[in-house]
Amino acid sequence: MTRFVDNHRDTADAKFALNRRQWLSAGAVTASGLLLPDAANGAPRRPMVRGQAEHVISIWLGGGMGQIDTFDPKAMGDPKTRKPGSYYPAVETAVAGVRVCEHLSTLAPLMDRVTAVRTVNHEVIDEHAAATNRMHTGRPISGTVTYPSIGSIVTHQRGPLTDDAPPYVLIGYPNVTRGPGFLGAAAGYLYLTDTSQGPAGLSRPDHITPPRQSRRERFLELLHEHAPSADDPRLESYEAAIRQSLKLSGPEFSRVFRLDEEPDDLRNRYGGEFGQRCLLSRRLVQRGVRFIEVSHNLNFLNGAGWDVHNEGILQQHALIRELDTAVATLIADLEAKRLLDKTLIVITTEFGRPAGFDSNGGRAHQGTAFTCVLAGGGLQHRGAWGETDEMSKQIVADPVSVPDFFATICAAVGIDPSKNLYDGDRPVPITDRGRPITALFG
Repeated sequence: MTRFVDNHRDTADAKFALNRRQWLSAGAVTASGLLLPDAANGAPRRPMVRGQAEHVISIWLGGGMGQIDTFDPKAMGDPKTRKPGSYYPAVETAVAGVRVCEHLSTLAPLMDRVTAVRTVNHEVIDEHAAATNRMHTGRPISGTVTYPSIGSIVTHQRGPLTDDAPPYVLIGYPNVTRGPGFLGAAAGYLYLTDTSQGPAGLSRPDHITPPRQSRRERFLELLHEHAPSADDPRLESYEAAIRQSLKLSGPEFSRVFRLDEEPDDLRNRYGGEFGQRCLLSRRLVQRGVRFIEVSHNLNFLNGAGWDVHNEGILQQHALIRELDTAVATLIADLEAKRLLDKTLIVITTEFGRPAGFDSNGGRAHQGTAFTCVLAGGGLQHRGAWGETDEMSKQIVADPVSVPDFFATICAAVGIDPSKNLYDGDRPVPITDRGRPITALFG
């Protein structure tokens, strides 16, 4: 849990105070735009990097994607003899010196639009729920604070792009780790699990015709006019939710879920259910949704999803190929529609996998080094960032903490990752003191 210390402001505690000359000097430097004070210790630091992206498509690989079998390949291993190493051969990419697994062959030529951050790390490896929380909120689970997810942070800080679409959509099952925490319902999400139907709560029954819906809305307005006024923010939040739900339940917004409007060849290139979720995310971006999470823990492909203990690894390539096809098509599709620089694609998972094999040929959990991916968003991509050792276990260069990764996302969409949010009157650093990967900002 993050701790905040309230230091007594007296002259005896001089080590925490700036004298007048230091204060004036720091203020002058800040005003010049050359340096900014570090919130943690008062030391100067570089100005905040700020990107121009307007949307985020966050792809969640539930179960723990093995970095050594995808974006950080090493020498080949052998599960039969228990020799550690990669499960698949690697292929070259569009970026010299950067290789990926052979089952990412469609994405390989597009890696100049991508950065595989190979040195993400945290200490949570034994429990999927705790690691999932960490990779959505950037913090350990707290007994006193319900922290907001990165989706809710982006929604809260940037706000809706339009009144005709929800700011945050989850394509997958709801969970508190994706939620707004102390930011409140306005930073929450609308969710769906079926791309062909859209959110069930917004679908009007067939017998509710447009004239009948209009009569209902007029009746609701009449009730509001005669209701006693109440200065209660909870009531206003409730009524705001009703107003938005009425707007989104109409045919104009629901049309975004009609994937059959897309050309057949494009839909086929995206692939199966996960690919259709990615296609829907592009349509939601066009509609004005700020943040979309797309879940890819589809266990029916290999029986285990990305949690490849034991025999689950035997069909792991099916997951990788589906990820490859859908993400490569999404990148190309966004680029063709001039939306790639405006849309940051993020691929995250709860932890990685070690190079060694268990007794049944699968892999355990690893948090010391694993890969998350960034694409598009107007960043200066380089194929890969950070370096791990020959077994993709230890970080050799450029470690990236989870707060650092979140700070990079925030900076890419123009959010200052050093600012505070407030749980009541309690300040909560937006990314737990994370620092963005400045090399990606030119």
